[in-house]
Amino acid sequence: MTGRPMLVGRTVELGDLEEALAHAPGAVLVGGEAGLGKTRLIREFAGAIERGAGGGNARLLVGGCLELGSDGLPFAPFTTVLRGLVRDIGTGGVAELLPRGDTAGLARLLPEFGEPETDAASGEERAWLFELVLILLERLAERGPVVLVIEDAHWADRSTRDLLAFLVRNSDAAPLLIVVTYRTDELHRTHPLRPLLAELSRVDRVRRLELTRLSRGEVARLVAGQLGEEPSAALVERIHARSEGNPLFVEFLLEADGGGKQGELPESLRDLLLAGFQRLPEETQDVLRDASGGGTRIEHALLSAVSGLDDARLTRKLRPAVAANVLVVDGDGYAFRHALIREAVHDDLLPGENTRLHTRYAQALEDDPGLVPARRLWVELSHHWLAAHDVTWALVSAWRAAGEARKALAYAEQLAMLSRVLELWERVPDAADRIGAGHLDVLEQAATAADLAGEFEPGIKLATSALKAIGLGEGTGPRRAALLELRGRMRHQIARPGFVEDLQEAVRCIPPDPPTELRSRTLSTLAGYVRLTTDIEVARQAAEEALEIAQRIGSLTAEVDARITRFCVDIDYDAGEAALTEAEAFAQRAGTPRVLLRMAVIKSHFLEGAGRHEAAVEVAHRGMELAREYGVARTQGAFLGINRAEPLVSLGRWDEARTVLRQAVEQDPAVTTRTSLGVLDGEIALSRGDLATARDRLAEAREIIDLKMQWLKAQDFFATLRLEARLRMAEGRPREALAAVRRVVDMPGLPDDGRFAWPVLVVGAAACAELGDAATIDDKPAFPQIQARVANLDTRGPAQEAYRLAFEAEATRVRGEADPAVWDAAAAAWEALGRPFERAEALLGAADAALARGEHDPAAERLDRAARLAAELAAHPLRARIEETGLRVRRRDEAAPLGLTPREFEVLRLVAEGQSNREIAAALVISVKTASVHVSNILAKLEVGSRGEAAATAHRLALFKPSRTG
Repeated sequence: MTGRPMLVGRTVELGDLEEALAHAPGAVLVGGEAGLGKTRLIREFAGAIERGAGGGNARLLVGGCLELGSDGLPFAPFTTVLRGLVRDIGTGGVAELLPRGDTAGLARLLPEFGEPETDAASGEERAWLFELVLILLERLAERGPVVLVIEDAHWADRSTRDLLAFLVRNSDAAPLLIVVTYRTDELHRTHPLRPLLAELSRVDRVRRLELTRLSRGEVARLVAGQLGEEPSAALVERIHARSEGNPLFVEFLLEADGGGKQGELPESLRDLLLAGFQRLPEETQDVLRDASGGGTRIEHALLSAVSGLDDARLTRKLRPAVAANVLVVDGDGYAFRHALIREAVHDDLLPGENTRLHTRYAQALEDDPGLVPARRLWVELSHHWLAAHDVTWALVSAWRAAGEARKALAYAEQLAMLSRVLELWERVPDAADRIGAGHLDVLEQAATAADLAGEFEPGIKLATSALKAIGLGEGTGPRRAALLELRGRMRHQIARPGFVEDLQEAVRCIPPDPPTELRSRTLSTLAGYVRLTTDIEVARQAAEEALEIAQRIGSLTAEVDARITRFCVDIDYDAGEAALTEAEAFAQRAGTPRVLLRMAVIKSHFLEGAGRHEAAVEVAHRGMELAREYGVARTQGAFLGINRAEPLVSLGRWDEARTVLRQAVEQDPAVTTRTSLGVLDGEIALSRGDLATARDRLAEAREIIDLKMQWLKAQDFFATLRLEARLRMAEGRPREALAAVRRVVDMPGLPDDGRFAWPVLVVGAAACAELGDAATIDDKPAFPQIQARVANLDTRGPAQEAYRLAFEAEATRVRGEADPAVWDAAAAAWEALGRPFERAEALLGAADAALARGEHDPAAERLDRAARLAAELAAHPLRARIEETGLRVRRRDEAAPLGLTPREFEVLRLVAEGQSNREIAAALVISVKTASVHVSNILAKLEVGSRGEAAATAHRLALFKPSRTG
């Protein structure tokens, strides 16, 4: 046997990887069962890169996830990648690739870069870390294509998954190819990698490769390559049947079978995996048993310490394993040829052997912490002490590991370690003395870590447990307040009831005297949440008190937050700019990234609501540039991208808006943001006639809206109802449109009510015009109910005034009036705002009204303007309605519409009224025969087969009376 693994049956997949590299940036997700050749495929790809794939100057960076990752070892593959890069180009070379040579930000991943500049743990610090890694890879790729390979992602820790997702979504500039391998057979239904793979698969430039088992012919080629000669058909048949086409099993079976010369094959997979191991010398097997306790990879020095063998003796005992391809050399350490072999060897240990082995690992690491990289020490110690059933030191090590994870901004892994501390607490009587912190301290830290990790469900439970532990004793107020604020914030994030009550209770826990920053901050948070309900006055009072406290204690940061919150409580689009300018001046004085970015969000939101769409686009764009400067362009900047997309939609720059929306969706935004994204995209799709996409976006938004909530944000809820109402109108289902409008009619008083209610109520008026007397809500006439809602609606700013004029125009249709001037006023308002779609709709309404009054030339002029606007927008349904209305127009150079003569037009009017030929003849003072000839000509010109169809056409086009359709 040759003993050298071959790559068989993977030519297509290898070609796919090479093609992906040629078209980088992008990502390839490579999945397959254990043993199907994922690692071998990557090695062949690496060889192709060395031979010139990617232009001959591509760089390969490889990092593998460790099986220990599930226990909380953060960023393991990226630490490996960075360490290899430092070996290659040095710390100075890495510094040259970073903004201002700032390698300190990478110290959280690799100790070679020193200590982090700050010990602070926050979302901003984590975002900057992610941004730095992306900047490093993209700038490296600017020198030549870069291939980043993350192997065994099924073992990836949460932080690794988050960083990996960030890189895949945002690597869109330099030629960077990200390749991720994972075992499909490890992905059980609740495996955390499953949703990530599904999510990344929807990102542009991402493709998936699923390795399949080998065919019989491919097995034959593999066997021939391994044996160095053509195998017998019987051997191929036997190997193929037993291996079921798994390349790794083919190799093991050949080794066990000895090329068909050694009797029976192993009966079980375990026996198969251990066959090569069991043929090794006993002393080599003993060392491999020791190595199996160290995870997927183990350093030489650590194995020496655990086994008690010096370098020479260890090398001598391991050499047979390397020669037999059971163990492979990996840098300054070793790895089993396949993880399945390690698992089989480790699982073969007796319980006592397992306990003693992990005890030796833990003792070796405590005696010499330098045996593993510093970031891994406490995680590994906790793992080994737990496996050795020493709960005391497992708890202590987990506590230290949590501290290291917090420094690395690996909040999910910090939570995992703190959860272990809590799980073991009752089993360690002196736990508090051991770690220098009480059970309540651990609960509080775990709740905070859960919040930072986005694990809100467990975070709420942890905060609740901490609150129970604190109790209601004297002096507990500030601590309770901090926990209540934390729990309220997490409840709000997942749209759970109780968040307002938590903030109200938090405020009660903090006495007003002496004034404190904690009370000011809590009041600001309360005001921000209460304003999502109808208790706007309560929110206003909370914001005012927060501002007063901030001014009394001289806290600029608290004052800025309070001013911004007070402005947001009840936005006045007519007279609110002065307050906004004042808040912006304070934000500039504070100068912190968080405050400046929040100000950009609020200002762009205000400008859009005030109808200053171009300015809103510009402010949001500058905010995105600021986010890029602070290193959070693809996190906080993504939210500003939403505020940029909305005015782009208003301006009719729909293609630009869709690009921004797509990029925002790829950031995997929070549930509270996702609704707006989907609704905006659905509105564009609907206006362009893509009803299928509009339905999909509506279904997604309704799924979020229908979550069990005690609050509904008008910005999301009313916008979703407008999309639903417009969609039902487009489907010809006005009664169902009214059902959506009804929910807005029944829900007055929400913040920003006018901004988001007016657009829905305009659609409601259109539905009433369509249905006439059949328009009802709760079996009562619908339009009076809608009018009553409008009567109590504030109209603030020119955008809301334009909607008010549009509503008045639709109301004339409801009343059966034809008033072009009302429609023209609405069209002029939309034109002043620069909103072409709404202007075109108003022009169409004005033309319809003019036609009803017999004013054909003015109608034609309005239709021409509307048609040009609709064409520029590619608003196909609107353009079709304009063209249909145009069929009714009798222009100056035409005798009558539809190619009819004036006499035929008169005859058609009488046909539409249901008159017979004899009645027509009498009415027009012509013979019955002449009337019959006119009717025949009309049928031919209208391309219809009967008088009834001709009458239906006339009614559909509203040729002879005011239209009831829009």
